[in-house]
Amino acid sequence: MSERRARSASKDTRGDSKNASNGKDARKSVWRRALTPPAAPPARPPSPRPDPPAPDPDDAGSVVQAALYRDGVRVSTPATLADTFRELRDEPDGVAWIGLARPTEAELLSLAAEFDLHPLAVEDAMEAHQRPKLERYGDTLFVVLRAARYLDALEEVDFGELHVFVGPDFVITVRHGAAPDLSAVRRRMEDTPELLKLGPEAVLYAILDSVVDGYLPVVSGVQNDIDEIETEVFRGDPRVSRRIYELSREMVEFQRATRPLVGMLHALMAGFAKYGTDEELQRYLRDVADHVTHTSERVDGFRQALTDILTVNATLVTQQQNAEMRALAEAGFEQNEEIKKISSWAAILFAPTLVGTIYGMNFDRMPELHWVLGYPFAIVLMAVVCTSLYVIFKRKDWL
Repeated sequence: MSERRARSASKDTRGDSKNASNGKDARKSVWRRALTPPAAPPARPPSPRPDPPAPDPDDAGSVVQAALYRDGVRVSTPATLADTFRELRDEPDGVAWIGLARPTEAELLSLAAEFDLHPLAVEDAMEAHQRPKLERYGDTLFVVLRAARYLDALEEVDFGELHVFVGPDFVITVRHGAAPDLSAVRRRMEDTPELLKLGPEAVLYAILDSVVDGYLPVVSGVQNDIDEIETEVFRGDPRVSRRIYELSREMVEFQRATRPLVGMLHALMAGFAKYGTDEELQRYLRDVADHVTHTSERVDGFRQALTDILTVNATLVTQQQNAEMRALAEAGFEQNEEIKKISSWAAILFAPTLVGTIYGMNFDRMPELHWVLGYPFAIVLMAVVCTSLYVIFKRKDWL
């Protein structure tokens, strides 16, 4: 605690030396200059606040929410960041919990200058779109989390991003997205001062626990979606393929949010043991790690189930297409049989028609016109031709 006070008091003089030592890295030097203010902001008298203080709407965009705690009890609710910095310096045993939702660059730079946050961590918090990770910069932990919530109306998963800075006497949360509800976390911790007085590590545990607990409704909602998809697949719903694809994409994002947490929590537990964090808090953290492991395994199972369902759906669609093609082929075969029968009878009837047509022409001079055997010969000729054609078509199964 006293070390951070001394660091805060000598920040301006140390900022120049840091810029000189990091002169080889242009990017870092730019950040160092940006993070070093030209002068300390003037302290402002605290604004009058109602007693008890109003609850924190942590989900309000671009609004700073800050509170100062001592021995697990809120002692102050500063109105601005400058008030928070000043009151924290005046409170030797205090812990500041600052919540930001979609903060501006100026707010982050002000926090970085006050608490000596690492430029790379601040850059990550500004840009967002980071994978879950855990990094230590000196005595400050930087944690990136991906929260999730299930939207019943849309039947889809909405993801948010949370960045947490944890120092000896401060916790800073930078939230990008609607999840998680940090105001609920703050209320929970304030309702259990015996846990909150364990320090910033306890706040980090509560945030991790809230994020992981938020995965449970998502797991339940996805399980219901998969059950519905299985029913739609065997019912032959043509829209099910698109739903499978969209849910598979969401499970990829969910897997990216949960899988790194397993290794992160084990590393955090090792750090808690190394730095002598309260033993009860270590037990709580192990419980969170168990829940994350279980959730990660469920998500892996969901991805495999969706892959299997997609395969089954493709098989069923192929079978349906084959059945339709077979039905079309059978219909075509039957039609072809009918055409052959009609064609056969047409050919049989064509022979006598041809003979009759020839002898029906009105000419006086025609061969065999006055032949006595002409008529029997014509009748016999027609009968022979028709009989021959009938036998031929019958042997070919056209009749």
